[in-house]
Amino acid sequence: MPDESTSATDVSVLVVDDDADVLHSLQRGLRLAGFSVDTATGGAEALRAMQVRRPALLVLDINMPGLDGVGVVTALRAIGDDIPVCVLSARTSVDDRIAGLEAGADDYLTKPFDLGELVARIKALLRRRPADAPAPVTAAAGGAERDGTAVAVRSVAHVDLDPGARRVYSDGHLVDLTRREFELLAVLMEHPGMVLSRVQLLSQVWGYDFAADTNVVDVFVGYLRRKLEAHGQPRIVQTVRGVGFVVRTTP
Repeated sequence: MPDESTSATDVSVLVVDDDADVLHSLQRGLRLAGFSVDTATGGAEALRAMQVRRPALLVLDINMPGLDGVGVVTALRAIGDDIPVCVLSARTSVDDRIAGLEAGADDYLTKPFDLGELVARIKALLRRRPADAPAPVTAAAGGAERDGTAVAVRSVAHVDLDPGARRVYSDGHLVDLTRREFELLAVLMEHPGMVLSRVQLLSQVWGYDFAADTNVVDVFVGYLRRKLEAHGQPRIVQTVRGVGFVVRTTP
């Protein structure tokens, strides 16, 4: 149901939740924060609404009847739609949250949450360019060219990352990474041997400039390891306990 009361120049957010009270509360709060808000009560309705008016970002409840949040994200990513998605889940639904992120969601919040944090996370996701599209690049020998500067393929041990093609290979095997997984690995491989804190990674990969749940970094590091080590390769994304993460070939 498109919102006609807000200027079309405002950033449009589509909020999807089958709980009418939650939906009304989020719609009101996000409008007050300056967003144009459309709503949907289910996954199928959300996909139809996106065909009528495309939002800049989705706020999506995971646990809904019919086509749930995971199904919506999976459907969008399957057709190459990189719209930023923040999923919502009950505090106890860890499996739902993980499923949403693995399907390609960019961030999550557990209910109940503070509206101010949701607004901050939305703004952080939107700062990473519309629909998180990569910066324009042109082909160049040995990698990509960004703003006139060549960006070489980055290699650490058995892992090669091509910033221009946005491809990653592990021992020659093409690794299928989500947008956020790619960006996390790219930042880590840009600083081989340097330990980056969770706060630094939240800032550089997610665009957060506020205090947030740093566990999301650990979740995505876990996804990276699983994919990079799928054929028995040694671990290159190492944990430095109490500090953060580093890409290197030795523990």
